[in-house]
Amino acid sequence: MLYGGKSAEHEVSCVSAANVIASADRERYEIVPVAITRDGTWLLNESAAELTRTGAAALPRHVAIDGVAIDGVAIDPPVALATPDPNRPTVVFPLVHGTHGEDGTLQGLLELADVPYVGSGVLGSAICMDKTMAKTLAAAHGLPQAKVFNLTPGSGGVEELAHRAETLMALGEIDYPVFVKPANMGSSVGITKAHDTGELVDALALALSYDERLVVEETVDGREIEVAVLGNSIGDLQPRASVPGEIVASAEFYDYTDKYSDGAATLLIPAELGDDESDAVRALALEAYAALRCDGLARVDFFYERTGRGFLLNEINTIPGFTPLSMYPKLWEASGLAYDALVDELVDLALDRHTRRTAFRIDA
Repeated sequence: MLYGGKSAEHEVSCVSAANVIASADRERYEIVPVAITRDGTWLLNESAAELTRTGAAALPRHVAIDGVAIDGVAIDPPVALATPDPNRPTVVFPLVHGTHGEDGTLQGLLELADVPYVGSGVLGSAICMDKTMAKTLAAAHGLPQAKVFNLTPGSGGVEELAHRAETLMALGEIDYPVFVKPANMGSSVGITKAHDTGELVDALALALSYDERLVVEETVDGREIEVAVLGNSIGDLQPRASVPGEIVASAEFYDYTDKYSDGAATLLIPAELGDDESDAVRALALEAYAALRCDGLARVDFFYERTGRGFLLNEINTIPGFTPLSMYPKLWEASGLAYDALVDELVDLALDRHTRRTAFRIDA
């Protein structure tokens, strides 16, 4: 189990890891939690033996998560990923949300280490993490989306960037309010809803503190619908979609606080959709999952304009949250797949993908 990481989503990762470890079958798995600190140090949990008896209570976590400080013995990544027993395969569950974990970098390390791991590969992870590339590829596949454009800073400062953004808004017939997002970030970190030029300048400055590539997107007056997908895009364990769920935000939009802190958002599972609507969004989720090269698991998020454009793809999250408030495990529970069984299936999918890919020839 890898968790933590050099990302603004560090704490979310820690809570996700705690819940997966607490639910994993200790008769089937020997759980070895490895924490990645904010400075990139890998730590082997000194309390791993205790963890197998007490569950999440022994998990080391960063700063103020339940008041338990992160601890452990520093360990080199290759040592942490080594298979101690060739008769018992090692499967890495990377619950490192955000940059340096969900963006293909960690997946590349795991590929070089030749270990099975849960989730999408290098390309799928990188595509889905970078909103600019994900939206470009989705458009190439004809997937319906909101109006959006990409921005990179120039030499004129934030005010010049805001002027450029308003010019592109006019050309694309996008009115205020708009959402400004860092291209490579999740959990709504760094996202602002801007209602005028002044707020746009502030929103761009905030987003630029997280990334050098930005996305500006129209505000869609629609419902927020999410679908959990499970399976490998190639092979016998084909992807399947959960029942759809709906998020009713307590704030102006579904922000970080709503997702992880106060839990004030309302999660409607299943979403109040007709059978035809439910079938349509589930089929669209599977189409997007395949188009963006996903494997293992992903949560596919949509906006729904019932009387307008219908379902619009928002984004795909390849390492969705596994906290008590997270939609992904809740959707599968509502679909008849319990949390512990979900973990089992994710491990099986990781082994299936690794076995298939390592069977290819490497000689000329």
